Amino acid sequence: MNHTATESARGEPGQPGALRFDWRREEIAALFELPFNDLLFRAQQVHREHFDPNEVQVSTLLSIKTGGCPEDCGYCPQSVHHETAVEPEKLMDVEAVVEAARAARRAGASRFCMGAAWRNPRGKAFDRVVEMVERVREEGLETCMTLGMLDDAQAARLAEAGLDYYNHNLDTSPEFYGEIITTRTYQDRLDTLSRVRDAGINVCCGGIVGMGEGRADRVSLLEQLASQQPHPDSVPVNMLVRVEGTPLDTAETLDPFEFVRTLAVARILMPASHVRLSAGREQMSDELQALCFMAGANSIFYGEKLLTTDNPDADHDRRLFERLGLRPV
Repeated sequence: MNHTATESARGEPGQPGALRFDWRREEIAALFELPFNDLLFRAQQVHREHFDPNEVQVSTLLSIKTGGCPEDCGYCPQSVHHETAVEPEKLMDVEAVVEAARAARRAGASRFCMGAAWRNPRGKAFDRVVEMVERVREEGLETCMTLGMLDDAQAARLAEAGLDYYNHNLDTSPEFYGEIITTRTYQDRLDTLSRVRDAGINVCCGGIVGMGEGRADRVSLLEQLASQQPHPDSVPVNMLVRVEGTPLDTAETLDPFEFVRTLAVARILMPASHVRLSAGREQMSDELQALCFMAGANSIFYGEKLLTTDNPDADHDRRLFERLGLRPV
């Protein structure tokens, strides 16, 4: 299995094996316009150049500090700006997090992701987060954190603790971003990603679709992701989970085929990245998920919760993997 690729000059869109950082917006839009079968065929070609097509990386996500977030992200039930059923909870104890990590490992996860509803971590709480990273790594799991914005010193300290991945999504296109979030700029997000890379931590970065954006916004988001050098190691593609009390509760449901197209184009643009079928799986049929794996998705979250929203349980995922002949790694 080939996990490397050579950089190429600008060539045919979707050329298998090409690792590029210069995708033009019109090229990406042209991929979206392909007949569905042709697009999936190209995505499969690219996928097989870099990965075993029947292996899926499995992560578990735990909310280590829930609710009370000062940001106003329109999709998020943890924001203090929205009246939702989510009750704020304090930062978890380290031992409780370690126990959850052990359970995730027993369920088959290879990576343990920890999320905290913060604008940016501070003081003793950050000290505890660093200890969580160290302790979870001792359990033999890869570690991932999502804590909001980081400064240079924080990124360096997490790297010293051995953090493997940092998740910080762009969420949507620069053009549509102001419709979703006003308390943090797009550049704030890009700056945090730059600090994480400079510290030597792998980047996990993707977005959310189905928030009322148009296809041009999905094209623009993928252009932003594919222009990062190197490409994000993991690219979560989230389907909006509509939560009562959030501004996006009444957003129109995205066409499932458009979601699959988005995954397929992400695979073609970032051929060596893990493309994660992330939030929204609870609302997806097994058949739709199978199409997503065919389109090049090769990573999922195990577990019944994604921070505060429902997710298929691990037993259901194992049965689905068996039906499709997929192997969790």
